[in-house]
Amino acid sequence: MWNSNMSPEMRLNKSLVDAFKKYAKFSGVVFIIMGLVGILYPTLMTVSTVVFVAYLMLVAGLYGAWMTWKSNRKDWTGWLKSFALLFVSLMMLFYPMEGVATLGLLLAVYFFMDAFASMGLAFSLKPDKIWWLWFFNALTSLVLGVLFLVNWPLSSLFLIGLLVGISLLFDGIALLFGGMFFAAREDENSSDQQENKK
Repeated sequence: MWNSNMSPEMRLNKSLVDAFKKYAKFSGVVFIIMGLVGILYPTLMTVSTVVFVAYLMLVAGLYGAWMTWKSNRKDWTGWLKSFALLFVSLMMLFYPMEGVATLGLLLAVYFFMDAFASMGLAFSLKPDKIWWLWFFNALTSLVLGVLFLVNWPLSSLFLIGLLVGISLLFDGIALLFGGMFFAAREDENSSDQQENKK
């Protein structure tokens, strides 16, 4: 099924490629829609992002406290971690502007990590035509991270939603075209195998 001109990483991780191909197009469309909402309504995306992160931290803090209670009630580091998560999540919920500024720094780190991961994926796909799209996605995330740090914290309320929307849009486009690429590659390989049988 996988021919010789495919990169070694793709041949070794066939099950990963199959799972990616299965969900990439749907995920790409969802990411594109979310990205467009973030670009058109950046303040809404900013508030949604802050609330989402705050609730994730709240659940993590409650779960950490429950696990510490069940496993080792004398573990002060477990209690400290749980209370820190709970405190920060409640501060973000009750004081959202400070949460926006804090989240701004976290998102800058996210953009740099996304750029690094996308760059690695781009170079692992380099023999194939799709590699440049992931490379462009990496450059976009890198530029967004730099822009965010330059303007932080004065316009965090606008920038968080806008930049997250742009990043989601490009991630969605990369996922959509990546899923289409792998589906076309499998169709091409299937037709080659049928011709070889004849």
